[in-house]
Amino acid sequence: MNVLFIGDIVGNVGRSALKQVLPALRDKYNPHIIIVNGENAAAGRGITRNIAREFFEWGVHGITMGNHTWDNKDIFEWIDDEPRIVRPANFSPQAPGQGMAMIKANGKQLAIINLQGRAFLPPIDCPFQAADELIEEAQHTTKAILVDFHAEATSEKIAMGWHLDGRASIVLGTHTHVQTNDDTILPNGTAYITDVGMVGSKEGVLGMEKSAVLHRFLTQLPSRFVVDEGKWHLHGLSLQIDEATGKATKLSKIRLTEEEWILM
Repeated sequence: MNVLFIGDIVGNVGRSALKQVLPALRDKYNPHIIIVNGENAAAGRGITRNIAREFFEWGVHGITMGNHTWDNKDIFEWIDDEPRIVRPANFSPQAPGQGMAMIKANGKQLAIINLQGRAFLPPIDCPFQAADELIEEAQHTTKAILVDFHAEATSEKIAMGWHLDGRASIVLGTHTHVQTNDDTILPNGTAYITDVGMVGSKEGVLGMEKSAVLHRFLTQLPSRFVVDEGKWHLHGLSLQIDEATGKATKLSKIRLTEEEWILM
């Protein structure tokens, strides 16, 4: 099974980049299933129903979220009706939505699980216990399991990779928007990377307009962050999974820029 995962899509710049590049990514990597992180897709804060529909129309099969899940309040009206979106499973049990979904496409099936870290983020239920419970549940249906761990601390993400080695096909980090260079396949067959990266302006700060960010750092005063409209970069992963075992057999980083993105 070939899986394509695209990092945190930030605002209109990120969405435009995804729409522009996705056909070429499909041609090069021949993915059976495409997953994106969409928690910053709507002006950097959450996702809307229309944006989710656009992603699916472009060929995306599943969407993961994170700490900005609830930033667009209309999500409460429709998230329970959209089985292809997952929000962190370790949110309160009273929260709408789901933390795991079975994505079926092109004759393949992939379980996607979304978790949120606790280090340097608001208090939340234990992601490690939630991972144990959901992976046990998923294994009754499929051995191909993708875990998007939306977390701040590298240590927490690395620990999750070791915790799930041999039980998940891949543990990938999102949230920090900076693609890391530690992509690997762990000893028991789980692919791992601390952060996939982002899709959005490379001329700002993590996709946001830099003057407001600098103002906050320099003055310690509040400032309103808005999505930067500069030239984009796109980060993602291509993963191959042995369906019989659920183990990863190949992991490749994707890193493109607006100036030079033609895929040979």
